[in-house]
Amino acid sequence: MLSVKEQMDVIRRGAVEILVEAELEEKITQAVKVGKPLRIKAGFDPTAPDLHLGHTVLVQKLKQLQDLGHEVCFLIGDFTGMIGDPSGKNETRKPLTREQVLDNARTYQEQVYKILDPEKTRLVFNSEWMGRMSAAELIQLASRHTVARMLERDDFHKRFTGQQPIAIHEFLYPLVQGWDSVALESDVELGGTDQKFNLLVGRELQRQVGQRPQCILTMPLLEGLDGVNKMSKSLGNYIGITEPPKEIYGKVMSISDELMLRYYELLSDADLATLERVRDGVAGKPGGRHPMESKKALAHELVARFHGTDAARRAAEEFVRQFKQKEVPDEMPSVRIASAEPVWICRLLSDAGLVSSNGEARRLVQQGAVRINGERVEDPALEVQAQGELILQAGKRKFARLVFVAGQA
Repeated sequence: MLSVKEQMDVIRRGAVEILVEAELEEKITQAVKVGKPLRIKAGFDPTAPDLHLGHTVLVQKLKQLQDLGHEVCFLIGDFTGMIGDPSGKNETRKPLTREQVLDNARTYQEQVYKILDPEKTRLVFNSEWMGRMSAAELIQLASRHTVARMLERDDFHKRFTGQQPIAIHEFLYPLVQGWDSVALESDVELGGTDQKFNLLVGRELQRQVGQRPQCILTMPLLEGLDGVNKMSKSLGNYIGITEPPKEIYGKVMSISDELMLRYYELLSDADLATLERVRDGVAGKPGGRHPMESKKALAHELVARFHGTDAARRAAEEFVRQFKQKEVPDEMPSVRIASAEPVWICRLLSDAGLVSSNGEARRLVQQGAVRINGERVEDPALEVQAQGELILQAGKRKFARLVFVAGQA
């Protein structure tokens, strides 16, 4: 095992909060001393068949801990999935059937093993213990928490004060997730920032039954291609890990430099020294790696992770054919566009400084002289989706990199 300091440096990477950090350092110190790994738990409810990069933030952190020599428990919530996680929801979720949960669980296993080492991963289903729990035992579990404590949770509090219904079974969700930590005797549990309440319930239940309370590591919710909102299929700002290689590669190449740095920190296997070079490059510091080179390396790494190195190489070559052979320069002005709504193509050309008027912009589009990411624009009434980053071209030599931001200049 690495030293305690070296391990803590890896663990802190990208983390939002560690509760309690001193306790975690103590646990790692003991683990190093006796050569016994910590048991790391993260739970995933199989509520949809496919994962996107936002889901893999926790899995990537699990991999880092696995590489440090600790035992990883990848928990599939086939029992909790039938309840439906109320975290961040303003209404009761429709529970999934047992068949839906199991179908989704099978795809999760296939997808997460593209990141985790299957030989070193303990795969568990919480139905193993919750499915055997009697009604009397479930009532006893419910007695370990109060309604007042449940209403301290932000989303429950908002729904209660807003007179939105809260179903009784939703109160069971944090308790069942917490009991998973008791069943596994976990030393550390990972979760998104929206899971903090549930993670703390697990810590409290462990304390009640005489176990040493788990430490908690919360990770941020990954921003989508727009760089503002949480990555979500419903918002269309996601990168799915089962998407074709060229789609993943192209989407990664479309993100802003600042978002690329965020993705490096949370998704890449790059070591801390490489991460610092990427950070310096984005900041324009001497010795930093050029952002375009960093972005290519990240796109290649992510495609290779989910589709293999040959697919990543082909995706990179196709990207070069599409853009470089159309004489798109590496260096061009970068323009921030403050909008969360679709933007008229003529306004974009004007705001980017590529034309002097909307009339000129309209004429260029009609002449076939305007391109977005190398593709010709044919409709002067086109509304362009305001997300991520794109390259706008007017004529043969005028280019601008547009970076969309919501409500910011």
